[in-house]
Amino acid sequence: MRPLDDITVIAPHFKRRLSGVTSTVVQLIPEQRRIGRGIVTLGPGLPDDLPKMAWNQLPALWRRPKSAKNRVWHARRNNEMLLGIILRDVLRMPLKLLFTSAAQRHHTGYTRWLISKMDAVVATSARSGSFLKVPHEVIRHGVDINRFRPGDGTTDTVEATGLPGQYLVGCFGRVRHQKGTDLFVRAMIELLPRYPEWTAVVSGRVTGENQGFADQLQADIAAAGLASRIVFLGEVDDIKPWYRRLTLYIAPSRNEGFGLTPLEAMASATASVASDAGAYAELIAEGETGKVVPANDFERLRDAIAVYLADPAEAIKAGQRGRAHVVENFALEREARALEMVYNQLLDAD
Repeated sequence: MRPLDDITVIAPHFKRRLSGVTSTVVQLIPEQRRIGRGIVTLGPGLPDDLPKMAWNQLPALWRRPKSAKNRVWHARRNNEMLLGIILRDVLRMPLKLLFTSAAQRHHTGYTRWLISKMDAVVATSARSGSFLKVPHEVIRHGVDINRFRPGDGTTDTVEATGLPGQYLVGCFGRVRHQKGTDLFVRAMIELLPRYPEWTAVVSGRVTGENQGFADQLQADIAAAGLASRIVFLGEVDDIKPWYRRLTLYIAPSRNEGFGLTPLEAMASATASVASDAGAYAELIAEGETGKVVPANDFERLRDAIAVYLADPAEAIKAGQRGRAHVVENFALEREARALEMVYNQLLDAD
């Protein structure tokens, strides 16, 4: 077990299944450790190489860390906030509670009560902050610009995939109605016959409850005679090379928490077209790095995509501008250092 004397931040993660929160934690914690923060996770569902504390180490949190008056309990879900409240207020552990909110909806009374007990609150976007009833700071997520990078070799090309065409357009994420996978497929069925140099790829997990949804999409593709040009990849082991192979990325979600995928695409020098769900509108520079359309508006989505399919050279330029945009505004280090300022205020607070 990892000693906790030098650990000043606990980042609980109380969900086994992959989610946007999981992706955030997996990327952010190594960067936080790189800049010198003593931080560990607690809970299931995370890679083995992340620093962790064990459940039987919870009593050690009664002891203050060597370098601060308190530790920070950085929660991102209701159950994580609740345990933090119990540890601090019932068991009287020297903890300060921080909650990061990505929700784009009005909170329930229970969630508002939990949030009211936090020592500090961070919103991941201005939009998510607009639903909070407490003082908060907006710290947008970032991405690792070294892991998500432009292509630089033969494996980062369309030719390496064995798929037809000169350009790839893709949609990544769980295959389900909320993510708008059907909107993407419908747009491709309408557009690809007009643009024979393009091929579409869909990557993401299909859960049991969404198998019928995915089967219907594939049936629609087959009926349109496009089975070789709208390809379901399934859940790939490493999505990063696929971002590099794309010329255009589509994020058609009907609703979203934050939504990292357009940032991952732009960091890979890939243009993005997205709905205005989640924080997408705060990530994409309209007309420069891509386009943003109203959520669940099929016609606007299709027409925005068509602009780039008709002009691949402009899509490539938008992707290059996207890379510069992410490096300047959304590098992961920027998020980590902004959180450092919040942590430092809490660690020495009375």
